[in-house]
Amino acid sequence: MSSPTTTAVPGAGLDEERASSEGSRAQADAEAFGADARDAEARDAEALDAYSLTVAGVAERLAPSVANLRVLRSTRRGRIPAGAGSAVVLTRDGFLITSAHVVAGRQRGGRATFVDGREIGFRVVGADPLSDLALLRAEADDLSPATLGDAARLRVGQLVVAIGNPHGFAGSVTAGVVSALGRSLPARSGSTLRMIDNVIQTDAALNPGNSGGALVDSFGRLVGVNTAVAGVGLGLAVPINDATRKVIGALMTHGRVTRAYLGVAGGPRPLPARARRDRGQDTGVEVIEVVPGSPAELAGLRVEDLIVELAGERVAGVEDIQRLMVGEKIGVSLDLLVLRGGAELRLNLVPRELTA
Repeated sequence: MSSPTTTAVPGAGLDEERASSEGSRAQADAEAFGADARDAEARDAEALDAYSLTVAGVAERLAPSVANLRVLRSTRRGRIPAGAGSAVVLTRDGFLITSAHVVAGRQRGGRATFVDGREIGFRVVGADPLSDLALLRAEADDLSPATLGDAARLRVGQLVVAIGNPHGFAGSVTAGVVSALGRSLPARSGSTLRMIDNVIQTDAALNPGNSGGALVDSFGRLVGVNTAVAGVGLGLAVPINDATRKVIGALMTHGRVTRAYLGVAGGPRPLPARARRDRGQDTGVEVIEVVPGSPAELAGLRVEDLIVELAGERVAGVEDIQRLMVGEKIGVSLDLLVLRGGAELRLNLVPRELTA
């Protein structure tokens, strides 16, 4: 019997080779995808580790410089608890900074507790409610001062760490980013209302007792003093900048901050088209109220006047006037340029000292 004849199917060998090649390619693609996924996971782990190392390093470096405050008030029955918060060491010989509202009121002092277990008495050197900053003096000469930074160099999205000491022996640490800059926060002293300018907003949540604590950058430099909660997961801090350094210096030297006073209330208003074109300026401050007997009234300022320049400086908003009202301007004749009925008018104004 003859053997069966095997007939070759045209292209069958090519199909087998193609299938084998496609199988190999699919396996290679799967291996490559797996390698990419592993690389991505490794990169994520490295990034998370770098983030953790930064936050942990900052917290470890700053913890000795942040104190827990137990504020006491003197009464006829002795000293009684009046509040709590945090503070940041400024100098080795005992100066600390905190929020003014933490130590608000007369005859305040208390105890400052540090992470090494020390409990040290302190007194209030001076407080400035209009910037929400206060200076304390602790009874020590071997503290660990924080390094001051400059909030003017911050950028939205930058990493910041909020450090407080609400419990005394264990600091509270939250990390986040700068979510907004240039915010304003109202502050009051008696009947005087003023806006704190250039407040820092972060998503580093503030815990109870963190008021007066440190807001620091990724290098551990103090860029703000935590002051308030702006909403769920948002915190506000008074910036450490040229203006607040002057406040700290005044509190350290004199125990108080002096400011000049005009006696007007106003708000921003667009300039008329012609003035906007001639001056290259979009807005000024419209006078809404003039306090009777104030420097503004004595200078001849009227309601509906539009302030566009003060002491040679352009005025585009209320914050521009506030920035100029420093103690050095008290009793000094200042040139004031206003628009009244569309025409420019120059007045001379002599500020007085602002009193609460």
